[in-house]
Amino acid sequence: MAKGKAEQGPSGLEREIEETRERLAGTIDELLYRSHPRTIVSREVSQVKAFFVDPVTGEPRTENVLKVAAGVVGTIVVFALIRRVTR
Repeated sequence: MAKGKAEQGPSGLEREIEETRERLAGTIDELLYRSHPRTIVSREVSQVKAFFVDPVTGEPRTENVLKVAAGVVGTIVVFALIRRVTR
C-alpha cells in the first residue's frame, strides 16, 4: 500500500493530505457543534419532551406523566411526615 502511494508522486500525496485535512476539519466542526451548550440544552429538552409527549402522534404519554406526578406527590408527603415527626 505504501508503495502505491509513493508511486503517486508529490501531487497525489498533496491531494491526499488536503482531503484528509478537509475530513478532519469537518469532524472538528461537527464536534464543536455537538458540544456547544445551546445544542446540548436543545437536545436534552427534546428528550424530556419526548418522555412526556409522543413525538409521532403529539399525544401526551399519560403513564409517564402519572409516574412523575406520583413521585412528586410522594416526595412532598415524605417531607411533610418527616417535618411532622421532628416537631
